[in-house]
Amino acid sequence: MIADRGYDADWFREALKDKGIHPCIPGRKSRGKAVPCGKRRYRRRNRIKIMFGRLKGWRRLATGYDRCARNGCAKTFPTVVALAAAVMFWL
Repeated sequence: MIADRGYDADWFREALKDKGIHPCIPGRKSRGKAVPCGKRRYRRRNRIKIMFGRLKGWRRLATGYDRCARNGCAKTFPTVVALAAAVMFWL
């Protein structure tokens, strides 16, 4: 799991390890003992943040009209997400 410094707590790290999840969380600056963190892996989270930011630019996705089951087109939402991702990839 890749997370920001705000999630740096010993109890949180232990809970992740108990579930078999390897945490990649940099330590806070006020932490006395340094915690190992994969710097390269941590930098890659920026790509994911940028992708979600671009997806929010698509009004149909940001408002979530297709997610609502009552308008009968809830099945098209994953298709719209895939279409938006494809268009963003090629542009």
